[in-house]
Amino acid sequence: MSRVPSLSSPFLLGFDQLERVLDRVTKGAEGYPPYNIERIAASTQGPERLRITLAVAGFTRQQLEVTVEENQLLIRGRQMDDAEGRDFIHRGIAARQFQRVFVLADGMEVMGADLKNGLLSVDLARPEPERIVRRIDIAAQD
Repeated sequence: MSRVPSLSSPFLLGFDQLERVLDRVTKGAEGYPPYNIERIAASTQGPERLRITLAVAGFTRQQLEVTVEENQLLIRGRQMDDAEGRDFIHRGIAARQFQRVFVLADGMEVMGADLKNGLLSVDLARPEPERIVRRIDIAAQD
């Protein structure tokens, strides 16, 4: 059974890549670490922003990595298991690794990242684009 693309409208020109991006995002959705996404209103300091906050308790700055690759925000955490030589009666806190991927729209910029009290916050903004109106000449085919 073939899958009918949901973005097959003749009015959506050039959006054929979007469905592949949506498929990739939904395949990589796991529950760890939990996160919030909030909208921060525009102010005199800058444009409207988005803030992604991940709960990364137990990770240090050196164990976290935030990168942007091909319109994807990748947040990785790597902890080493330091249990050698330790005698646990109960071990409920595991050394974990994670990777979270957020697909960014064209024009989105990562403004910075901050780690405080076990929460990693990444701020994103989309600067207002310049409004350009361009006149297209119509060629005569006589």
